[in-house]
Amino acid sequence: MPSSNPPASDLPTRLRTALAAADYTYDGVADLLGPTAHGALSRNETVPGLQRTRGGTPLETLTRLFLLQTPVSLADAEKALPGLVDRMAVEGLLEQSVSEVAARLDVRPYSDEERDLWVVSDLTPGLDGTPNKVGADHVLGISSASTSLAQLTIREAVGSALDLGTGCGVQALHLAGHVERVVATDVNQRALWMTRLNAELNEVASRVDVREGSFFEPVRGEQFDLISTNPPFVISPATGERLVYRDSGLPGDRVVEDIVRAAPAHLTTGGWCQVLANWVIADDRSWDERLAEWVTDCDAWVVQREVVDPATYVELWLKDAGLQGSPDYVRRYDTWLGWFDEQGIEAVGFGWINLRRTDSAPTVRLEEWPYDVEQPIAPTVHDWGVAVDRLAGLDDEALLAARLVVRTDVQQETVGAPGAEDPHTVVLRQQRGLRRARQADTLVAALVGACDGELTVGQIIDALSVLLEVDAEEARAAHLPTVRELVAEGFLA
Repeated sequence: MPSSNPPASDLPTRLRTALAAADYTYDGVADLLGPTAHGALSRNETVPGLQRTRGGTPLETLTRLFLLQTPVSLADAEKALPGLVDRMAVEGLLEQSVSEVAARLDVRPYSDEERDLWVVSDLTPGLDGTPNKVGADHVLGISSASTSLAQLTIREAVGSALDLGTGCGVQALHLAGHVERVVATDVNQRALWMTRLNAELNEVASRVDVREGSFFEPVRGEQFDLISTNPPFVISPATGERLVYRDSGLPGDRVVEDIVRAAPAHLTTGGWCQVLANWVIADDRSWDERLAEWVTDCDAWVVQREVVDPATYVELWLKDAGLQGSPDYVRRYDTWLGWFDEQGIEAVGFGWINLRRTDSAPTVRLEEWPYDVEQPIAPTVHDWGVAVDRLAGLDDEALLAARLVVRTDVQQETVGAPGAEDPHTVVLRQQRGLRRARQADTLVAALVGACDGELTVGQIIDALSVLLEVDAEEARAAHLPTVRELVAEGFLA
């Protein structure tokens, strides 16, 4: 195991210089591999990539060494990492023999669309179908979950942020791009060593404070403008057979509940906590009813993105642990599935939890949205918070006096028989963000179309009431709640 002390000051700088000189960046590697080999690598297959990297250039050598996990000659390694091979072997990043060099850790190019970054983590298990068994203190690298959280996290410039359960520090690197001070916590000492190294490697160490401890323990009494966390949320019996990066040791979805309940005390007023999580869907009550009870002192927008049955869930995480095909597989499967049945768990939900500390009466919205969304989704979360604030200050009279504007990406779809005078269905559909769609009656569709900032909501409803020959007061009473929903859901601003 590498030393838990912070990396020596010159290694990250010299390594960054060598990686940049070789064009070992996300785009550089993608261009080198081409779409076929790059796609194969995303499926943990290395053969196409090996065929594309036989020339011995520094970029090819680094790609073979770290991404394709194949030994390279000492001469090629020295050319790609001049003066660094011995040092990196001592620090635990490389393994060196007389004539060859192999990677002990992954050094992976990454990008946040503004900066080229590099992320050190444990090697990717399971390449080319090999067993993917990992140790209890395995430090996961860039994953679909870390990417999803990065896309969910609001990127406003703020003073302080907490990366709770940092792992190798991917979220801390993102946060350091727009936050003055980032605290990154974890219980895994290897993860903390890698987070420090990654902060140095990417020149953000002055902004990232790395602390050891469980959940909010290392930041007791502190508050933050933003908390971002992908906690070890796997729902499993607390048997002691766990992987630190994904299993909290707490039964069920207790870890997520504890974070949601504790987060408000660690948020500044207006501060956000954004969680990528799993939760129990019990056989005796709805998922949203359970989760709503966890929320206090916060606006909350919870989105259930996916639901899986217990067997599918257990298989997913046993495969993740590299147990499929092992002698222990059936026993673990049986124990886990039996525990689900004992607990009355009929399914597991995956999704997002967005909390915002408020001193006003909180707005809580829980919904299912399994459909395709625009990424990053963070601007939509931010806009929801803005809409909540604006609606909180508008009673019915103020809303009638408001001049609203339809969002530019909203389109109207109509369904009806060919040649019919009127469609029997009108749908308003967003092209961006959550890409919501909702049916609208004739008056609502016309109202949305008339919202260009010139007339008030009351003036538009009154004019449409005359045109459609309906009572204006009844139309106002009937459609003002719909107008509020249209603002909350981002159709109108």
